[in-house]
Amino acid sequence: MKLPPPLLSLLLLSSLFLLPPPPSTTATTTTFSGEPSYFSFLISTKGLNFLKDLLISKAITTLTPLQIPQIDRSIQIPFLGNVFVRLSNLSLHQIRVSNSHITPGDSGIAFIVSGATANMSLDWYYSYSSGWFFPLQFSDHGFASIQVEGMQVGLTFYLEIQEGRLKLSPVECGCFVEDLSIKLDGGASWLYQGLVDVFAGQIESAVEEAITKNLNEAILKLALSLESLPKQIPVDDVASLNVTFVNDLLLSNSSIGFEINGLFTRRDQTLEYKYKDHLFHKEGSFSPTDQKWKSNFYEEHVQALSCRDSSRMVGISIDEAIFHSASNLYFEAGYLKWIVDKIPDQALLNTAGWRFIIPQLYKKYPKDDMNLNVSFVSPPIVRISPQNIDIIANVDLIIDVLEGGQVIPVACILLEIHASGFVRIRGNDLGGKVKVDDFKMALKWSKIGNLKMFLIQPVIRTVVETVFVPYANARLWKGFTLPMFHGFTLEKAITNYLDSSLVVCSDVAYSESDDHVRL
Repeated sequence: MKLPPPLLSLLLLSSLFLLPPPPSTTATTTTFSGEPSYFSFLISTKGLNFLKDLLISKAITTLTPLQIPQIDRSIQIPFLGNVFVRLSNLSLHQIRVSNSHITPGDSGIAFIVSGATANMSLDWYYSYSSGWFFPLQFSDHGFASIQVEGMQVGLTFYLEIQEGRLKLSPVECGCFVEDLSIKLDGGASWLYQGLVDVFAGQIESAVEEAITKNLNEAILKLALSLESLPKQIPVDDVASLNVTFVNDLLLSNSSIGFEINGLFTRRDQTLEYKYKDHLFHKEGSFSPTDQKWKSNFYEEHVQALSCRDSSRMVGISIDEAIFHSASNLYFEAGYLKWIVDKIPDQALLNTAGWRFIIPQLYKKYPKDDMNLNVSFVSPPIVRISPQNIDIIANVDLIIDVLEGGQVIPVACILLEIHASGFVRIRGNDLGGKVKVDDFKMALKWSKIGNLKMFLIQPVIRTVVETVFVPYANARLWKGFTLPMFHGFTLEKAITNYLDSSLVVCSDVAYSESDDHVRL
């Protein structure tokens, strides 16, 4: 897919986050379409101002230098008669903005830049004939500089969510130039007065039309780009992130937010909510049709996204259901299993290292090498509370003996591991680490007789803490990339835990060199 250039990405963000609030500015209004949402994004007033200023800066860079069409005209000059004048190489540059604001309305958002100034340059040429019987041809040319004063630019557009995509509907776009100040390099005084009297209005109109045309073209390209935004973002070779937009935008008098589905899905499968029944692990869950529950849920969601800190630009809420969907997906894909054949204490991967712990193992397979076959019995369960992130994992640990080129399973121990963890934001990547708090063991089956679990437990715990946990943390710390727009990176992010959700409060930085698009 061809990705939109930076200006279009900025327009997209502005259109997302600058939709008009509802008529009432004293309370948050939310409507529901009944689709599940597990990832929410909220932009604070500070974030909106940041995007507005950035959009203006990028728009100026894109618009300048702006070439204005050539102007040809014949004018009547006293005592000279008909004079042909040509203005060419008209160029608008160095736009300066002194004031900008956003005015919400019933039909969309009015993005207004006022009091802007700009410099213009042009080449002039004139010619005329003098005399009745023996006409003489006179001509001259030169350069002129123009100061554009009191320029206003307005955009009005509306954005809505349709079938999981963002639809942009342009409403109005225009430019108005209040005054011009012309400085002529060379030429007669009559020419200067002619430029002021005759061409000033024409130059103003040409500037207004050129800027309006360029902005309209950008809006049309943006509308097409919105239609091609992906509904899935690849995470790796196995999983994608479902970034389908759902429900209506969350609107308030000071912030704008939107929601996406956010769940992990198989890259080789169509989007579906296959993990729906496993996503909530709270007692007393309500039916999706319970409007009161949904209202309370979203009210809590919006309050959480405020991050209790108005100095932050954005708030991101990530429901624990997203982590459940990931664990379900990788479990069903067969990725939560591996063979351990190297550990820090390599002697434990030989039956000789177990001769005092499991004598019958050493007696039956003396000095044979071993493997540990590790596989999850079920998807790990993640529970987020205001105090912590808790993980419960049930794991089969099969002891394999390597004898005569054969792998011989001799015993299987069921481990119920209770761990706690934390998450960190590094750029746009969400990663974390875990530590074991406790675990229980039970012999599932054995081909070498009964095992004394109290003797085995210290060894297994050592293996879990020195092998399993570092292995898991290496992958968890890598994490996954949060869906962000072109060039934007989270900065100075902090994380908070709520009941069943994770909240990220962050500022945002923009860099054109960050050329990967996450959404």
